[in-house]
Amino acid sequence: MLSPGVQLGNRYRLDERIASGGMGDVWRGTDQVLGRTVAVKSLLPALLDEPGFAERFRGEARTMATINHPGVVDVYDFGSDQHIAFLVMEYVEGDALSSTLSRVGRLTPARTMALVAQAADALHAAHEKGIVHRDVKPGNLLVRPNGTLVLTDFGIARSDLVGQLTAAGSVLGTASYISPEQASGAVATPASDVYALGVVAYQCLAGRRPFEGDNPLEIAMKHVRETPRPLPGDIPPQVKVLVERALAKDPNHRWPSAAALASVARQTKAALSHQARAGGHAGPVSAAPASPAGPAARAQVSAAPASPAAPMARAQVPATSRQHPPPQQARPAASGQARPPVTARQPQPPVVAQRPPVPAPPQARPPMGPRGAAAVPSAPTRSDRPVGYARQPVPASVPVRRSRSGMVTVAILLAVLVLVCSGVISYMARVGSFGAPVPPNVTAGALSADGRDDPARTSYRRMVWLRPGGGETTTSEGRRTR
Repeated sequence: MLSPGVQLGNRYRLDERIASGGMGDVWRGTDQVLGRTVAVKSLLPALLDEPGFAERFRGEARTMATINHPGVVDVYDFGSDQHIAFLVMEYVEGDALSSTLSRVGRLTPARTMALVAQAADALHAAHEKGIVHRDVKPGNLLVRPNGTLVLTDFGIARSDLVGQLTAAGSVLGTASYISPEQASGAVATPASDVYALGVVAYQCLAGRRPFEGDNPLEIAMKHVRETPRPLPGDIPPQVKVLVERALAKDPNHRWPSAAALASVARQTKAALSHQARAGGHAGPVSAAPASPAGPAARAQVSAAPASPAAPMARAQVPATSRQHPPPQQARPAASGQARPPVTARQPQPPVVAQRPPVPAPPQARPPMGPRGAAAVPSAPTRSDRPVGYARQPVPASVPVRRSRSGMVTVAILLAVLVLVCSGVISYMARVGSFGAPVPPNVTAGALSADGRDDPARTSYRRMVWLRPGGGETTTSEGRRTR
């Protein structure tokens, strides 16, 4: 009987039992040579008495040690001590997926697809080495604090390199996750691991296993004969298709390989994440309403938004379109949507804060229609309608002022043009009735009162105009001479 403090192989000290199974216990131990924490799996002494078991287990350990994948636990050592065979493996810090499901009930579709993709990648790495896990279940899927997954406990795995060493007719694996061919006693294949991973995905999404029963045999026979109960209605269709194909009774109808399942799960997870960023529906966040662990699921699992985010997204869409409404489309929306019961269908509290600041007429009229009714859940009255129409004359006066200012500018320009034209006409009439002015001939001299030279030499200035054709001149004094 093993207990804390026991040393195996004079190197590995057992510190704490962390798990128990049908084949033995798993301990947290210490490698006293390297000074590191390890996981030690001890096998039941009765198994060593079974012919060929020790050979099979030793071959599995050697083959598992060749797997180099971050999603598969590393194997460090294998040995036996006092009729106890043990396997030394990497110690993984984290919780088993079974513990997480017990705590939160359900996972979001996006989170489930992320875990399925990682587990399928790890299974593909084992399948490439010829190893079939045969016991894929939440208890053997460890999730680190950073969200990465590690596949553990290949203790009942079978390697093609070792040979067919399983007793005929024996059924290994947990009945709730066993494939139909395993339950029928057939040889397990990589498709069996794909089926078991599909059962794990089903449990993560529905919060329950696809088949329940009073004993393992009854559950195993349900895997062979019955169809799983449908997944909840809030699961996206692409997720349902992935899980249903993994749970096909015929191995040929399942995903062709674990790698194919991983690829599709990864693509589905990316699509769900894109929907979450766009505000779409991405499925549940926590357990079903009947499960008391629902609030814990919302706190623990945040891979996709909760389904209540969809009504909020619908409430925000009218608010966005309300800020930039097309002028000609606002009236049809107000008249055409006033009849349906919009208040019960789309309550929109955020719209109330955005309705009063809109001044333009096309934006002031829509609040009188269904938007105003949707924003006020308590039976809107018709008193809001006169208030909305009373605001229309204020913005309507803006184009009138602009037209008056333009007319005033044109009038001023016309007045200036008239003044300029009248001045030009007056000047030309005064000069010579639109004729070319005759250049004056100015002479200077001194005249007496009777027209002779003035002794006093009185200065004068006389302007003389020559009339063409008349032979006469006119002075500034008004006398005409020839």
